[in-house]
Amino acid sequence: ELVIPLAGFVAAQGDLHLAIVIVTGSAGSLAGATVWYAIGRRVGEQRLRKWVARHGKWITLTEDDVDRSQAWFKRHGAAAVFFGRLVPGVRTFVSVPAGFTPMPLAPFLLYSALGTAAWTSALAYAGVVLQANFTLVGDYINVATNILLAVFAVMLGRRYVRCWKAKTG
Repeated sequence: ELVIPLAGFVAAQGDLHLAIVIVTGSAGSLAGATVWYAIGRRVGEQRLRKWVARHGKWITLTEDDVDRSQAWFKRHGAAAVFFGRLVPGVRTFVSVPAGFTPMPLAPFLLYSALGTAAWTSALAYAGVVLQANFTLVGDYINVATNILLAVFAVMLGRRYVRCWKAKTG
């Protein structure tokens, strides 16, 4: 999410080719997704549940979260992989339930590749647009960043409080 827009920015200046940015960024992201898929396969649902029961509070993860993610994944399957690859934060971890469900590798790779290519293309294009409108965007970026960080901090704080209360209560 940080490197690809910058690469798109540099491509807009003529120092890189946009297609190469998209292909290499997508390949790297797909490689990472495949590692998480393999971890999901190797660890399996039961071992994940034991780990979450013991250590999940440190990353605000509960067994209910595992249940919800598994039900969501079973309900949406391939669409969960495709659309999950388009959502920051979800994009990495959607591979884990795909691995322990277990979704066959070929469909997982296909839908991951399609979602990843779409996301990488959008990020690279955002870098191109940023380069063309740098002074205009620069005026708003600090305000938007501060608002997003504040919202994220409140959400994370709320999640930690709920997770710790569930463990102690």
